[in-house]
Amino acid sequence: MTQYRPGDIIEITTDKGLAYVHLTHDHESYPPVIRLLKGLHAERPADLARFASEAARTTAMIPIETALERLGLAHEKAGYLELPQMERSFPTFRMPVRDKQGEIVYWWFWDGQGLSYASELDETQKDLPLRDVMSSGRFLEELLSGV
Repeated sequence: MTQYRPGDIIEITTDKGLAYVHLTHDHESYPPVIRLLKGLHAERPADLARFASEAARTTAMIPIETALERLGLAHEKAGYLELPQMERSFPTFRMPVRDKQGEIVYWWFWDGQGLSYASELDETQKDLPLRDVMSSGRFLEELLSGV
């Protein structure tokens, strides 16, 4: 199995075209953080680093190598993109805390080290990725949607 590391851009061959993910962070207790990049492509973008720096559609935690093997998708390291200075810190994820009826009571925010909370999300917090580990099946759906 290939050992991908933060900064690697992974090209994934699907039935609908080439998809790309950018592995951004490792955490000792959680799977790697990746950015799913926009679109499905007939061929590798000419300026892959520029494409990867502009084209994120979602951020997620997933054991990427295990998921790719489980799905039987051909994949390879296509390039490397160092994260901009302002994105090098581990990203903050949000997680709803629900009552017995399923209503959201408040939100927890996790930055890879500690937790904070808020009773309601502000506009910035609404865009934070959810703190969950993406399944292989959901990962494939996201890849194939290309959006």
